[in-house]
Amino acid sequence: MPDTSIKDFEAAIAELESIVKKLEEGDLPLEQSLVLYERGVQLSRFCHARLEEAERRIEILSERGEMKPAPASLAAGDEPERG
Repeated sequence: MPDTSIKDFEAAIAELESIVKKLEEGDLPLEQSLVLYERGVQLSRFCHARLEEAERRIEILSERGEMKPAPASLAAGDEPERG
C-alpha cells in the first residue's frame, strides 16, 4: 500500500535530503533517529519506484512508437551531478 503522505518525487527528495542532514548531525536521541531512518527508507523506496516507472515509460516511448531500451546511463542509475 503506497504511502499517501508523500506528495510527489520532488517533495520526497527534499524531505529525504532534510532527513539525511539531520541524521548526519548526530544530535538526535536514538528513538528519533530510528523514526527518521524509517521515514527515509519509505521515501527512498517511493523515489526508486517513481524512477523505475519513468524508466519503463522511456523504454516504451520512441520516435516511431517502437520499443527501445532506456539509455545505459538510466539503467545503471547514473545521475548527472548538480552544481
